[in-house]
Amino acid sequence: MNRPDPKNVKQIACIGAGTIGGGMIAEFLARGYSVTAQDPGKDALASLERLLDQAWPILEQIGLTASASRERLRFTTDIEEAVAGADFVQESVPEDLELKVRIYERLDELVPPEIVIGSSTSGFPMTEIQRRCKYPERTVVAHPVNPPYLIPLIEIVGGEKTDPAVLDWAVSFYEAVGKRVLRMEKEIYGFMINRLQIALFREALQMIAAEQATVAQIDDCLTHGLGLRWASMGPFATFHLAAGDRGLGSFMDLHGSVEWRAPYVTETPLPDWTPELRARILQQAEEVIDGRTIPQMIEERNDTVIGLLKLREASRANAAKKHLGAAHAA
Repeated sequence: MNRPDPKNVKQIACIGAGTIGGGMIAEFLARGYSVTAQDPGKDALASLERLLDQAWPILEQIGLTASASRERLRFTTDIEEAVAGADFVQESVPEDLELKVRIYERLDELVPPEIVIGSSTSGFPMTEIQRRCKYPERTVVAHPVNPPYLIPLIEIVGGEKTDPAVLDWAVSFYEAVGKRVLRMEKEIYGFMINRLQIALFREALQMIAAEQATVAQIDDCLTHGLGLRWASMGPFATFHLAAGDRGLGSFMDLHGSVEWRAPYVTETPLPDWTPELRARILQQAEEVIDGRTIPQMIEERNDTVIGLLKLREASRANAAKKHLGAAHAA
């Protein structure tokens, strides 16, 4: 099938212009695409303009492409008008499964079968969304992190009937947009981002309900502790450094047993701790370690955390100055 070149897309249709849809619209405009946004809401255009007013200065700091312009935006309430001539369709309607199924059924009728349609759904598998499509092979989940114009990661995963070539196309397209693409090979509810996010949030709720922690304590635990480390490296790389010069394998041998892990888990059952699982983790961790020595990784982590601490202190001082200036002006 003769699809548009994913690195040469010109015209994008964005169906839904709320918080996520509007964020994607802002990013597409900042990367020089022409965008037609569609939303039937009474105040949708005004809300979108407010979001763009907030997002555009941030995007200017990140760096606009030479052809970036808010003048490349057209708005309509008519879905047929929105998709006419589109090289790609981004759907971001509210998280209502039946609504998404209906929208995809309609898009399936209006959009030529060679045009890829991506959904920003935060939880529904594409297999469920594409079920009434005649051309389900061109549909794919493209789940961003809010706000999409600021956070680079986007998750890509297909449904049972999605063509693998469409996943390849979507990866190339979003990389051209400037996203960090996380391509998933298996469908799961919530995808990776929300599975991890909700697992942490669930533990936080458990501790608050049991009066073991407060909201402020949990936020401090992340913003002054785990979050600082995770900005530099994820949990497996972190544990790789936790065993001194012995690395991840030694850490898992010492701390990997069910007996050690069970007291820290309130909901999700743990997998069996088998030699096969241990070997798979170590093999996959090599991609993350990427040939770096433990001293190199420690230095990288330290530099990142020091930079973040200084940046946060400077940002808070700057915000306090602005607030004080605004108070004096009033």
